Amino acid sequence: MSLTIHSTAFENGAVIPLKHTGDGDDVSPALQWQGVPENAAELVLICDDPDAPTPQPWVHWLIYGLAPDLTGLPEGIPVDGELNTPVAARQGKNSWPSGQTVGYRGPAPPPGHGTHHYHFRLYAVSEPLGLPAGVDRSVLDQALAGKVLASPEVVGTYER
Repeated sequence: MSLTIHSTAFENGAVIPLKHTGDGDDVSPALQWQGVPENAAELVLICDDPDAPTPQPWVHWLIYGLAPDLTGLPEGIPVDGELNTPVAARQGKNSWPSGQTVGYRGPAPPPGHGTHHYHFRLYAVSEPLGLPAGVDRSVLDQALAGKVLASPEVVGTYER
């Protein structure tokens, strides 16, 4: 069985509900997965928006250090760097320049910029990354290099 990911909040390619956006409650959606490779040592989730009018995709969420036996994340993961509940994990920096810069921040594209696509990509990695809380996307990408066993995604859309 290959690794797959989906959300109970939205279908792949469908609109992300207001609750999970910057215009709503801004809480992370529930995600589930199956088929984690037996040799996976850690799971990582990255949510980004490649449609953002920025040189790099806009990072909405970095969560890593997830146990390979997890089968998903519940809705509303706290925005703390170090998590013990509802799952043990660490979270990295999102692209917001001030305020809440660690943890999930939902879709909030520029008004009139059209439909944006939010990629929730799960990575099964071959060895523990050992990263502290609060790293940015470039550090996480460097740590992932050469260690990814599988990386499915589910994509949601949103526009203002």
